[in-house]
Amino acid sequence: MRPYIIINCAMSIDGKIALPGKKQARISSEEDMARVHKLRSKVDAVLVGIGTILTDDPKLTVKKEYVRKAKNPIRIILDSHFKIPQNAKVLEPNARTIVVTTEKEYKRGLLEVIKCGNGDKVDIKKLMKLLSERGIKKILVEGGSTTIWEFLKNRLFDEFHVYIAPIVIGGDAPTPAAGEGIKTIENAIRLHLFAIERYGDGLLLKFIPER
Repeated sequence: MRPYIIINCAMSIDGKIALPGKKQARISSEEDMARVHKLRSKVDAVLVGIGTILTDDPKLTVKKEYVRKAKNPIRIILDSHFKIPQNAKVLEPNARTIVVTTEKEYKRGLLEVIKCGNGDKVDIKKLMKLLSERGIKKILVEGGSTTIWEFLKNRLFDEFHVYIAPIVIGGDAPTPAAGEGIKTIENAIRLHLFAIERYGDGLLLKFIPER
């Protein structure tokens, strides 16, 4: 058993999720931001990799301006070598936070550090089982591109939501899925489009994995 997993990202028309040099920029429209916060309020946990924390320092909470009765999800950070800064916003005591490492574990207040995996990588398959056993039934994976790739390549997702903003970024900028990629087209991760929604001048495409 594992939780129900939704991957969500926003990209430009040319498939970029940040500016060249990995410089962060808001790509979602105001309408799409409202959608994301409503989605956060409906899941049990929001998951990101340590790269997202180090570059963007998000709170990963639900803003009351978008959701009247805001319910903050558990924040899960994949951080193999425990690099998370002590002043990171996800460590603020406004929601429960789980940091997943390969080195140590402890619990203090709303922060829990758990060990899952060895070496340089968190074992996400094992992690999903552990989270399910803790009562976490639905997870929203928000990035970054390396983390999204790990979930995609391991087929650990039930829905993949991609918001396409009406902008072009160009250059050598990050795309939604990084990692090592595939070696042959036969190994491509194939998806089935089941919904298209409009938010402002952008489009949200919703996919499920091809069975």
